[in-house]
Amino acid sequence: MFSSTLALVVLVVYWYALVLFFISLAQRDNSIVDIAWGPGIALISLATLWWHEPSGILPVVGTTLVMIWGTRLAVHVWLRNWGRGEDWRYARLRTTWGPWFVPRSFVQVFLLQGFLLGVVALPILWINTFGGSMSVLAWIGAGVWVMGFAWESIADIQLTRFLKNPTSAGRILKSGLWKYSRHPNYFGEIAQWWGLWLMACGVTGGWATVLGPLLITHLIVNVSGIPLLEEKHKKNQAYRTYGRQTNALIPWFPRKKTPTTS
Repeated sequence: MFSSTLALVVLVVYWYALVLFFISLAQRDNSIVDIAWGPGIALISLATLWWHEPSGILPVVGTTLVMIWGTRLAVHVWLRNWGRGEDWRYARLRTTWGPWFVPRSFVQVFLLQGFLLGVVALPILWINTFGGSMSVLAWIGAGVWVMGFAWESIADIQLTRFLKNPTSAGRILKSGLWKYSRHPNYFGEIAQWWGLWLMACGVTGGWATVLGPLLITHLIVNVSGIPLLEEKHKKNQAYRTYGRQTNALIPWFPRKKTPTTS
């Protein structure tokens, strides 16, 4: 039964990636792939819910949470990128890949993201395949999701306001949620997917979808999230001081300044 879900996801993801690819060619901007991440997961969640019409309220609740997450994230990224042109990461690939940019971007940017979003979405795909009611574990998972959503949303709002303030030039945001970790938005993102996994664990065999939250945690912590931002600020003395006092991901009270000795 789950094999039919995976087949449907492959079909939807392929066409989704193909359409996005042609739009990127027309606009000469691969940055749209970042905006499309959330809606892509929302799309396959809706598709599997429609395909299986599972019993119980759990699939409806889970898919609704994914829709809320995907919509908010897409709007946030779109507003953040508006008028900035292609992100420097993709612009650099245009030079690096040279004449092979078009085929490589289709495979290594759009199809790869399609594969990754399919894996990350495993918990909601499992829920939408087998259905179920809101068990105690599912309610706990929903609570974790709500906490993560609020944490990520508030952190993004605080950062957006800080960056729009002319007096913030050259400064580091160290107030609000950013006082307790250097990447509170990423903490919230990760928490949401572990929450959805807990919801999936309320369905028989749902624990096996742990690969989804493990993958998003790995990508954020070790690949394209925290490492890129830390590398960007590594020469900033103020940020290095901030880093010594503040956890990278897990929120906690800032450490006291270490006194310097002569």
